[in-house]
Amino acid sequence: MRAITRLGLTGGIGSGKSTVAAMLARHGAAVIDADAISRQTTASGGAAIDTIRQVFGPAFITPDGALDRDCMREHVFREPDARRQLERIVHPLVGLETARQTEAAIAAARRCIVFDVPLLVESGHWRSRLDLVLVVDCRPELQIERAMQRSGLARETVMGILASQASREARLRAADMVLCNDGLSLHELAQEVQQIAGRFGL
Repeated sequence: MRAITRLGLTGGIGSGKSTVAAMLARHGAAVIDADAISRQTTASGGAAIDTIRQVFGPAFITPDGALDRDCMREHVFREPDARRQLERIVHPLVGLETARQTEAAIAAARRCIVFDVPLLVESGHWRSRLDLVLVVDCRPELQIERAMQRSGLARETVMGILASQASREARLRAADMVLCNDGLSLHELAQEVQQIAGRFGL
């Protein structure tokens, strides 16, 4: 059986990490998106919904059976321990689905499994599961501009998200490879990703 590379992919908001993940997928990498899995668990009918209803109450569930994100965001702001309660519900479910998708990628003989984890550096447990870490990096001001354009968020909101994430310096210290997405066109970014993909036989 040929070797499989487990590549951790991370970057701050607005860095272009999701674009890089999509490009790696087009080269044949199996991409496991931790954020997408987390959202699935709290969507209508998601695996976390019953427990969230039991722990937090029905007020935190929308009429269509999903987590009321606005309500939870306000609650977490007022009660910091609520975030830890929610994570204790969601994280094990994300871990199970991540393991399932990993096994599927191995069975499909993928050469590279990309674990797209926004909070990879913050989590503390991810590094030991990975062969390499790729950080998508750019200037903080560019991150802010991109996030505001993409999501329509206020500058203060984006600044708050940045403050809650690992610092740029901490991410760069954790990196085995850095893709500097600062001023690159999409074509130039695709060329950079193609070179990275080639390292893993993609």
